[in-house]
Amino acid sequence: MKREESGDGSREAGAGHGQGGLFYRLSLWAVPLLFRLLSFMLFATCRVQQRGHQHFSGFAGAGIPFIVSFWHYGVIYIVYQARALPYVAMVSASRDGEYVSRILQSKGFATVRGSRNKGAVGALKGLMKEMARGKTAVLVADGSQGPARRAQAGTILLASRTGAPIVPVGWAADRYTTFRSWDRTAIPLPFARVVLWYGEPIRVPRELPSEELEEYRLRLEQALNELYEKSWQEFGRKEH
Repeated sequence: MKREESGDGSREAGAGHGQGGLFYRLSLWAVPLLFRLLSFMLFATCRVQQRGHQHFSGFAGAGIPFIVSFWHYGVIYIVYQARALPYVAMVSASRDGEYVSRILQSKGFATVRGSRNKGAVGALKGLMKEMARGKTAVLVADGSQGPARRAQAGTILLASRTGAPIVPVGWAADRYTTFRSWDRTAIPLPFARVVLWYGEPIRVPRELPSEELEEYRLRLEQALNELYEKSWQEFGRKEH
């Protein structure tokens, strides 16, 4: 498929990396199916308790676009939990990011491609465009490469440009496993008890002056780390 990329950073589904080898093209079709099957097998038996859900449902129930923000360690489980709402997510512009994009699209997400180091401006514009259409943005606060649990500025910029509130989210489980990645990505094991925390919304003034950006970035980082700590403390741990 011919590569087509618009000025807002979004890319037609299947474009961009579609001219790889046969195995790669087949894997782009197979990986989303495997993800949905395996995630259901792993997580469907988990017992989930939600804390502060009113912070999420207040906007979702009113059909108000907002921004869901969380640390990268929890991305797999949070993507599994995301349903019912029209979502848009920013995905790395890398070749591996195409797998993530296909997985999200299979769940009904819209995606825009970009990262802190590549296509960031176009991705921000793409997110703004999708939110103007009523979609809720899903953003990993510490990005695709970290450092872990240190918020980047992108979420604050998006909130300032759109006026959308940020709802921080975190989770923990009594039984889980982790990957050997920079963020120690975690997933709960079957029959685990999971707590899913929603924090109080963070509202960023429209057209926030650049000198105030750091204040709100730190506010988001603190809120996410407080949720992280409260979540894991429920199971007697300081961290995952």
